[in-house]
Amino acid sequence: MGSQAVEDLIEASSGVHYSGFHLDNIESSTSTTDTIKQPFVIGVAGGAASGKTTVCDLIIEQLRDQRVVLVNQDSFYQNLTPEELKRVHEYNFDHPDAFDTDQLLCIMDKLKCGQAVDIPKYDSKSYKNDVFPARRVNPSDVIILEGILIFHDPRVRDLMNMKIFVDTDADVRLARRIRRDTVEKGRDIGMVLDQYSKFVKPAFDDFILPTKKYADIIIPRGGDNHVAIDLIVQHIRTKLGQHDLCKVYPNLYVIQSTFQIRGMHTLIRDAQTTTHDFVFYSDRLIRLVVEHGLGHLPFTEKQVITPTGSVYTGVDFCKRLCGVSVIRSGESMENALRACCKGIKIGKILIHREGDNGQQLIYEKLPNDISDRHVLLLDPILGTGNSAVQAISLLIKKGVPEANIIFLNLISAPQGVHVVCKRFPRIKIVTSEIEIGLNEEYRVIPGMGEFGDRYFGTDDE
Repeated sequence: MGSQAVEDLIEASSGVHYSGFHLDNIESSTSTTDTIKQPFVIGVAGGAASGKTTVCDLIIEQLRDQRVVLVNQDSFYQNLTPEELKRVHEYNFDHPDAFDTDQLLCIMDKLKCGQAVDIPKYDSKSYKNDVFPARRVNPSDVIILEGILIFHDPRVRDLMNMKIFVDTDADVRLARRIRRDTVEKGRDIGMVLDQYSKFVKPAFDDFILPTKKYADIIIPRGGDNHVAIDLIVQHIRTKLGQHDLCKVYPNLYVIQSTFQIRGMHTLIRDAQTTTHDFVFYSDRLIRLVVEHGLGHLPFTEKQVITPTGSVYTGVDFCKRLCGVSVIRSGESMENALRACCKGIKIGKILIHREGDNGQQLIYEKLPNDISDRHVLLLDPILGTGNSAVQAISLLIKKGVPEANIIFLNLISAPQGVHVVCKRFPRIKIVTSEIEIGLNEEYRVIPGMGEFGDRYFGTDDE
């Protein structure tokens, strides 16, 4: 995918990223690990015959090494009453009231709590969901919710980590519907067209199309759009990998991924991206990481009087704070920190690295009172973790409590996370993405190359 395509994706993204703060007492009672144990829920909506099922099948096929379950909204049609059965051709199956949303929510609640469930099988001939034995579904890492109106109810939308809208031309959807209903269901073409004009098209315009605004990503052409599906699967794999590592280390925090963030990562990882663009999008990501890191500092309650004369109860920022950058890549993160914390002191540490084990402290200049401060350690790449261990060990030697150190970086290799978190279980690591790992040369993969050279324009190429 070219840089322009990714920029178009960023512009089109409907998601907005906010980095929140955590009060100490709230953080202890609402642990991040409580939320990350939940399955990754994907909602797939769109008009009838838009290609939703094909998109779901392709996602499931590519995630074959994960536990994935598909839940169809069609399974939760209401049983028709005897009166409704007499006038079944006047019944609107595309209306929100046609579905038992409360039953769907009950099923989803059990799945998210790790319980096996029985999902009904709806019979389109008898118009009942108790004719066939229910389908037994076990808890899974990924749950795909598919249906024409899966975005209509806000309670259902709130369950989703990702919302996909399959957008297919109306003529194509109608042609597919005619072929499906006449061939598979044996219906008369006149009946199909009458139902379409009376119920299907008005319901799409009134109820389905308006939910498109809730989508995180819109897929034109449905299952034929393999580029979009590949991007979605890559995003899901990244999130699942991050969640697994966060389950092991509760002091590891990965900022919430959005397609904005994913697009910026795509740009800075592209070897063809210019230095100007690399710096611009790196700065944007760094700012998000810094903001998120600041959210893990202790806060005290503070009341102020607003211009209306009212009392507002808020929080006061941590006063005793400083940054420490690991020269020289870490210096790229200083501007973002200064922009967020006016007049902040920033120390420097220079560590010479050769291969995996050659670590030597060359230079350090830190605030004299650093032992009394919370420290934001700045280094955009966490690779083997050896340089990080050297820097953290120096800070602790200078009297900084381990719990007062927050390590900020853009990308982290699992090997480095293991090394740092096992050695220093009380520090916090805040990153924007977890990598696949390290290659035989101890370089982070997929990575982004020598960050310092690319950022400061000293790359030989």
